[in-house]
Amino acid sequence: MISNKIKLQNFQLENEILKNKFMELKGKINSKESLKLSWSNWGFGIENLEDSIKRLKNNNLDYIELHGNKYGPDLGYSSIEVNKLLKNYDMKVSGVCGMFSKENDLSSNNPIHRQRAIDYIKRQVEFTAEVGGEYLLVVPAAVGRPVAYDDCEIERSIDSLSRVADIFVEYKIKGAIEPIRAAETSIIHTVAEAREYIERLNHPGIQHINGDIYHMQSGETHIGKAILSSGKSLVNLHMADSNRCALGEGSMDLDSIIMALYILGYNEGNKYVTPEPLGPGADPYPAMNGKNNPKDLDLLVKSSIDYFRFREKEVLSLLK
Repeated sequence: MISNKIKLQNFQLENEILKNKFMELKGKINSKESLKLSWSNWGFGIENLEDSIKRLKNNNLDYIELHGNKYGPDLGYSSIEVNKLLKNYDMKVSGVCGMFSKENDLSSNNPIHRQRAIDYIKRQVEFTAEVGGEYLLVVPAAVGRPVAYDDCEIERSIDSLSRVADIFVEYKIKGAIEPIRAAETSIIHTVAEAREYIERLNHPGIQHINGDIYHMQSGETHIGKAILSSGKSLVNLHMADSNRCALGEGSMDLDSIIMALYILGYNEGNKYVTPEPLGPGADPYPAMNGKNNPKDLDLLVKSSIDYFRFREKEVLSLLK
């Protein structure tokens, strides 16, 4: 008689280990406090901020991650206007998504571009504090430039960020390093590399990690393990399905991600899960300048949030 059982694949074995750790939490975690969901709004393009906030509030979100669009002293959000909207709609800012291109690249071999990155960070940190955000996302090298200039990029990046790191402490903002997949940037592609970067920088203002599930699918051997390895340094987790679209539209193992977050106690304190579905493509930055159909954005948010909360409820039911 032929057996219909086959050995588990490597990722399935890791899933079993993760699930066993999760089941050990039965009776030990505060499962009544759900994971805090935010939403990264720069993928909404040039849409009016009030319309974006309305959409998120209509989908039972209390937090928004703002586009870091203070590209100069005369550009970007006004903290006064943002705070008015936050108050009117009873919303809070989780953090600010820093945007780092070739023109403001911490690792650049062009000192003018490095200086632009330093000046940009100064403006973003001040703005983040003014609107009550917890963190500023920092990418060590330009997104959209996967080919390295040379083998000194990490050294230049660390040197650049060290010159502005004190401002994070001054304004009590968490500097969060985000690993990006190798197809989009030249250095720091994994959680382990982000941790090493933080250790080498060795500054109290830069002690956190902004994870991104889409990038983890390319750079990590197992997403759940990578999340656990982040430990207490993980302050925000960007989410998109395997095709970088709405949650539930791809093959991402969301249950294992949720289990890993609860194992970390991520549902307690100021830590966020932030959908950032941008669609496929090597360079996502054009999305921030586009004009999208509001009905498409409504569906994108609703389907992602509903699916996440459904899977979270399913996962927590295992502990009952």
